[in-house]
Parts: sequence; C-alpha cells; structure tokens
Amino acid sequence: MGTSNHTRLIVTKGDITEQEVDAIVNAANSSLLGGGGVDGAIHRKGGKAVLEECRRLRAGHLGGGLPVGHAVATTAGALPARWVIHTVGPVYSTTEDRGARLASCYTESLRLAYDLGASSVAFPAISTGVYRWPLDDAARIAAEAIHTAEARVPEIRLVLFDDTALAAFQRVFDPS
Repeated sequence: MGTSNHTRLIVTKGDITEQEVDAIVNAANSSLLGGGGVDGAIHRKGGKAVLEECRRLRAGHLGGGLPVGHAVATTAGALPARWVIHTVGPVYSTTEDRGARLASCYTESLRLAYDLGASSVAFPAISTGVYRWPLDDAARIAAEAIHTAEARVPEIRLVLFDDTALAAFQRVFDPS
C-alpha cells in the first residue's frame, strides 16, 4: 500500500475522533460552527477550544464562511491530534459535476497538513453523509486526489465509519 514518495496509506474502519495523528480532517459545513456527523463528533470531542478558534476565524477573514473545497486549520482541543483541518465538501448533484470541488477538499487538506509540518493525517469520507455523495464515486475521487496531490504527508489514513464505506474505499485504494 502506498503512493509515491514513500507515503503510507491506511484504509481502516473506525472513529476518526480517536485517531492519534497530527491532523484530523473535519468534513465541516461552511459555518465552521459544528453540525452533524463527523463535524458534530469532532466539535463534541475537541471541546470548546475548537469552537472558539472557529468563531475567531468567522469573526475575521472567514466572515462569510469557508468556501467549498477550501481548508483551514484550528487546534484539535481535547482530540488526540495537534490540529483539525476543516474542509467543506460539496453537496452531491445529479445535474452538475462537482467532483473537482470534492477532490479539492483532499488536495487542499493535504497541502495544509504539509504546510503545518504534519507527519500523519486522517480523512473521513468527505461529502458521503448528509451531502449524499455516492460512496463508490467519492472513494474514486478521493483516491485520484490523494495519489496526484503535490503535497505529500508521510502517513495518510482514510478512516471509514462503517463496513459499506470501508469496502468502497478498499476497492479503490487496495485493489487486489
């Protein structure tokens, strides 16, 4: 398993909020103020420190919210990580191809992790929850984005919540 430049790729089932990594990627909404799914879990377990930094970002240069496909970092608070990288995935559409915006979530998060000096980063399956992106397509886009990203982090984990998501991501990351 792995990409070029000695990146170790791990596809696993688990709770992203329990990953001991330098950076945990949050599938955030543009408000950055918490929500459901992964976003809500990260805010709950990270505690007040994460929310306070998000509020500071919203009071500053992100007054209009974080745009889709972009990424921003905050402290990880009580999480077993140094940073949370918040990225806003696109809502799935059957009438408009938003794949480039979903790919950007992965590449921008990796660029930010690299810039922070992270040696490990954990990703959820971005946009596959309430944003309804089909798992197989989301996994394909994630794999292409991660494999072609310029920024390299020594360890990349894809942490999937259930067996269905795990199987979809294993098919594209570990084809055997």
